[in-house]
Amino acid sequence: MLSLVVVVLAVSIGTYFWADGKLKREVDLSKVIDRPSEGDGTNYLIVGSDSREGMTDEDKKKLHTGSAEGKRTDSMMILHDGSNGPTLVSLPRDSNVEIPSFVGSESGKKYEGTGRTVKLNAAYAEDGPELLVRTVEFNTGLRIDHYVEIGFGGFANIVDAIGGVELDIPKAFEDKKSGADFQAGKQTLNGEQSLAFVRTRYAFAGSDLDRTKNQQKFLAALASQTATPSTVLNPFKLYPTMGAGLDTLIVDKDMSLWSLGNMFFAMKGVTGGDGTSMNIPLTGQSVNGNLVWDKDKVKQLVEQLKNDDKVTVKGD
Repeated sequence: MLSLVVVVLAVSIGTYFWADGKLKREVDLSKVIDRPSEGDGTNYLIVGSDSREGMTDEDKKKLHTGSAEGKRTDSMMILHDGSNGPTLVSLPRDSNVEIPSFVGSESGKKYEGTGRTVKLNAAYAEDGPELLVRTVEFNTGLRIDHYVEIGFGGFANIVDAIGGVELDIPKAFEDKKSGADFQAGKQTLNGEQSLAFVRTRYAFAGSDLDRTKNQQKFLAALASQTATPSTVLNPFKLYPTMGAGLDTLIVDKDMSLWSLGNMFFAMKGVTGGDGTSMNIPLTGQSVNGNLVWDKDKVKQLVEQLKNDDKVTVKGD
């Protein structure tokens, strides 16, 4: 019995260091200036990018991603993990936000804010993850503790590695741009179908809000079906899942594997117990086609998150 415990412990330690070494710690949050004060709990900025890195032409065709150069943010969410249950807040990429003063992540040069407003995903396109974090912090007043980004290919690989994700789709929909073609009802989605599901926008009259709700629903289902004993304690499932996911994750320099695990279990708790998921509160108005946040409600939401209070604010 003792020898079995030693073997399991050795394998666990070996797995930890193997997995920890796979994380791409490329985002330096120390470059982010004028940061909000720290609050209680931990805030993760989770970003889905349309990076096609490592994908073959066949992969791009199969996953309906196109072949655009570079990468953009396809989805952005804040996950707050605290003592009152996890809260997942989607930030629509079409949100109208102000680009503040910032220091260029590569140049080190300071760029003064001019009050210009853009779509939220333009911050990432302009100067990468550090400016995205700076912009989110400036417009919300909430400090981001960790940054996690995954590209198209990695997302699909994780789903395939765990054998698909079961989802209950309430209404059939089709979208030629994303490759989505779903019937209503319970079904198991493979990697290709999952990517189509979370990227679908035009089936909902171009609404980013319906898409963010689908993304929340899917990520919670993915976490619930991955963070289970049958996956974690089964090396034949654990190693392929971690290998598929960790290779394609980009995180901040201070992110540990332990913190990543905490994030995943918090995501699992979003749909159960005291968990909450929502879109950031909006006014229902738009500026140049960009969605306008309800500043009073956002301020109240951020105060509740900072103080680790029960979230009572409702989003769209």
